[in-house]
Amino acid sequence: MSEVHALECDVAIVGCGPVGAVAANFLGMAGLSCVVVEREAGEHGQPRAFSCDDEALRIYQQIGLADRLLANMASADRVDYTGVAGRPFAELRCAGLDFGSTYSPLHFFHQPTLEATLREGMRRFPSVSLRLGCEVTGLRAGAEAVTLSLRGPAGPTTLAARYVLGCDGARSTIRQLLGVVMHGARYDEPWLAISGFAEPGALRVPNTRFVCDPARPTFVGVGPAGEVRIERMILRGETPASLERPESVRAFVAPFVDPDGFRITRAATYRFGKHVAERWQVGRVFLLGDAAHQMPPFMGQGLCSGLRDVANLTWKLTAVLTGAADPKLLATYELERRAHTQAMIDVSVRMGQVFLTNQPRLAAVRDAVFCAIQRIGRVRRFIRDFEFKPPPLHRAGFIAGGRRPRGGAQGTYFPQVRGEAGRSDELLGPGFAVVGLEVDPRAVDRDGAFLNGLNARFVRVRAAPAASEAGLFEVVDASGRLAAWFARHRAAVAIVRPDRHVFAAGPMHAAASLGRTLATALREPPGPPT
Repeated sequence: MSEVHALECDVAIVGCGPVGAVAANFLGMAGLSCVVVEREAGEHGQPRAFSCDDEALRIYQQIGLADRLLANMASADRVDYTGVAGRPFAELRCAGLDFGSTYSPLHFFHQPTLEATLREGMRRFPSVSLRLGCEVTGLRAGAEAVTLSLRGPAGPTTLAARYVLGCDGARSTIRQLLGVVMHGARYDEPWLAISGFAEPGALRVPNTRFVCDPARPTFVGVGPAGEVRIERMILRGETPASLERPESVRAFVAPFVDPDGFRITRAATYRFGKHVAERWQVGRVFLLGDAAHQMPPFMGQGLCSGLRDVANLTWKLTAVLTGAADPKLLATYELERRAHTQAMIDVSVRMGQVFLTNQPRLAAVRDAVFCAIQRIGRVRRFIRDFEFKPPPLHRAGFIAGGRRPRGGAQGTYFPQVRGEAGRSDELLGPGFAVVGLEVDPRAVDRDGAFLNGLNARFVRVRAAPAASEAGLFEVVDASGRLAAWFARHRAAVAIVRPDRHVFAAGPMHAAASLGRTLATALREPPGPPT
């Protein structure tokens, strides 16, 4: 039997944590056949990931699950930083912040609940199947397909797919089978992570808090339904075994929650590091999430970065598998995602340097410096309003010209607005969107020659409601945020990719040229910049 005839699915996903489950939802929405292989026989019952940001929620929105997930999340309106002797030296004000996604930038969730919702979402699509208790034991790559060797409840078997996504975590079996090396370093200090549920009135801190006291660095996060996550550094001379005893755990949590009103569900030690795989693509196999990169937890961006991987890669796989794009498009996944991930790792490391200062004198200086510089309004806003977080931006990749010019619209994250009819992404649809400000965006492809096969939507932005036209979706932006974006980039029309990054934008007289540029790029995707 030939390799092609043995195919069982378009895409095999290894790992059904949040990253793998979101990938399956995206591929299911596109109508692609997808098999998800998960080593665990049942649903994950332990809380591990705990937070997500506004970009993650926008990705959840794209698969139609944001509102259901938000119903079981808690937004963090404020984050406090305290230093030596518990004195505050900085704060983040998340309430009211909107970086262009219509969601606030920090939410906490209960991972088992989140995963259950994502898996339920997978069941919407008959082309997606989940194999539990199934472990990958081998991988054979061919010119047209990849064959996985599996060990499951019924014994050994195989699975052949056109592409394989390794979403199987930091100890990724797929990465090991590929022989891909991770580069980076691990922090020496172990941490004790404690999860549980606090009764009303038991919580002793009003907000999420980073305790940056060298005496015992600690993170405290307040999640939904009274869930609390407390992570404290294990100091030299202490052993994980002694700290995991019930009496030690009670003493650990006592400064932040009344132990008598706190039901502990998990206490585990861990170490974190900063690691990036040397390659994220080997032929038809891709690494995503923790399988491709790991970062310190101080920005809460581990899971979020994996979700960005998914949003970036799945639309490209869809375009390739449906014949709308050349397979070379898939090489832009790592090109685009590696740069942003590295920027997020770097800022997470810098935040860790603030958080983990272990010398009392140096910590006291840090506290004094932060208090002093925040007397300057611009600096205070930079810290308080979370402006140090790297924006979602591609400087090179699948954008017009292959490289973003300074200040250009290409590669930026197209803003979403919220109006009476809901969030604007709902009108942009799941594929490419051509958006015009008070103009007819169909000028990009008036004869249907450029965007054929992309199932693109044409969207007109208006400041006020007006009569609609057949073939046009209308976004009413009373806030003026979209108009401001177009004005900033001196554009009247923009081509927005399925992952909401901008491929190109320009004035109305250049509309047809933008369409031709997209058609050419899909046939001949740009390579790495020289």
